[in-house]
Amino acid sequence: MRRQAHRRGSPTRDHGSVKVSTRGDYAARALLSLALHGKDRPTSVKEIAERTSLPQPYLEQILLAVKGAGLVRSKRGVGGGYVLARAPEDITLAEIVAAVEGPLTTVMGEHDHCEGHCILQEVWVCVSEEMGHLLEGFTLAQLVERTRIGHPDAAAKSSA
Repeated sequence: MRRQAHRRGSPTRDHGSVKVSTRGDYAARALLSLALHGKDRPTSVKEIAERTSLPQPYLEQILLAVKGAGLVRSKRGVGGGYVLARAPEDITLAEIVAAVEGPLTTVMGEHDHCEGHCILQEVWVCVSEEMGHLLEGFTLAQLVERTRIGHPDAAAKSSA
């Protein structure tokens, strides 16, 4: 079942009331670009950087992290680059963000017995778990579909 995003804030990198790290945002944009364009051949970091307007040196670090998490594979040499390691239907935003940020779950540490600390820790854990569930509800395939609906020219570019 596909979950719908809560619509209180407008989606920007800051996402209104929810902050998404630059690394998480860039990783999602890079993998979405691969899902949109990289079916037939590996895509170079330079191509991904040009299509997404992301800085190439930072993008290289991010792609190494998602490669380490098993989300992409790389091919070296002429004609080399990156391809998705699994079908877009099998890669979620939760996996992408976790690949560059680490686990989404907040672990409760030792309580310092300060006023309200225990209650706040419980809230932060709950928020973290909800965010993880929400991100698990979005696959790259769904994002590709939504991108193509919102930008019909993306379908023509990806098949060219």
